[in-house]
Amino acid sequence: MTEPTDEPHVVETEGSAELELTGPLPDARTALEAVLLVVDEPVAEVVLAQVVERPTEEVGQLLRELAAEYDEQGRGFELRHVSGGWRLYTRESCAPYVERFVRDGQQARLTQASLETLAVVAYRQPVSRSRVAGIRGVNVDAVMRTLVTRGLVTEVGTERESGAILYGTTPYFLERLGMDALDELPPLSDYLPDPYSLDDEDVSTST
Repeated sequence: MTEPTDEPHVVETEGSAELELTGPLPDARTALEAVLLVVDEPVAEVVLAQVVERPTEEVGQLLRELAAEYDEQGRGFELRHVSGGWRLYTRESCAPYVERFVRDGQQARLTQASLETLAVVAYRQPVSRSRVAGIRGVNVDAVMRTLVTRGLVTEVGTERESGAILYGTTPYFLERLGMDALDELPPLSDYLPDPYSLDDEDVSTST
């Protein structure tokens, strides 16, 4: 059995990109918990097994052990197997407190990141989270969850090619902006640079 070390570890990722990890690698249970904290839809055991690089049967057993452990400890969340995958959910007995937090949060101002993400969804809908992240250049999972919780963004379908969830704005979004329809959004062209405004010396040609 290989002992964990503090030497850097290089992991091959999709597209042959390399990710350097420093410090000892976490065990499979710890890695599974970390992944489950960031997913927003059930993930199949085989996918989780690929991520943590362990046999599917072993990962399935670990997930069942984690679910039983959370139940036994009476944690505020639980691990459920639904729709062919695993995902963390808040415990039903905590629903009144979660609802109170969500309602109170409706009055809070949106952060700059939330406003930028909401703008991308509004103008590019229907759009996937990965597409929004590509436009903004940062991960938007947490921000998208906030917008969905606020009732400003909702799922509107799935992408045919990839199966990714597509998002769009809600009637509540229009209500908050005082609009009747999305075509009342101001045109973006008024805020974009003119592509034909370059000086002659800035334009180069090749021969």
